[in-house]
Amino acid sequence: MASMNRIHQWICSSDRWARGVEQNLLPWALDGVELGAETLEIGPGYGATTRVLARRAPGHLSVLEVDAEYAKKLQDAYAGQVDVVHGDGTSMPFPDGGFDAVVCFTMLHHVPSPERQDRLFAEARRVLRPGGVFAGCDGCAGTAFRLLHLGDTYVPVPPETLPRRLRAAGFGPAEVTLGKGRFRFRAARA
Repeated sequence: MASMNRIHQWICSSDRWARGVEQNLLPWALDGVELGAETLEIGPGYGATTRVLARRAPGHLSVLEVDAEYAKKLQDAYAGQVDVVHGDGTSMPFPDGGFDAVVCFTMLHHVPSPERQDRLFAEARRVLRPGGVFAGCDGCAGTAFRLLHLGDTYVPVPPETLPRRLRAAGFGPAEVTLGKGRFRFRAARA
């Protein structure tokens, strides 16, 4: 389980964060991304991103959450609307090629090592259909980002390494775009 300090928990569960996710973060992260009939979100945490995706995804939405307590809360909140699965993104309990899109938002830095991040990338590719897209965003390493994560699991993904790492996981060319203190990415399964 990825750890989060109390300040980080408070921010991620706040209405202000939820509004920012809906109005800014997800529109930017998913600009031009077609989600398709079957979408998987990895690591929704408190569910601010799930709330938006449940309305935006044109088809069926599944979420995979590593924290049992968060998964239970999401199951209660989205019963019948979203399939919530308690599990680890580095060993997904889904069959090969079941999703048109796999997405994750501001959670990669909580995966406890680059090796486990790479395993998550490989698993995202495995559960995608050919032509499916893996997309999302995360924060860039920096002093403010680090201070927010004191006492957290904090392993930022250097955006300049992400295209190479995604290709190593079996994706085609990856697009990484830098924003203010963050980056978005997308890559397709060949």
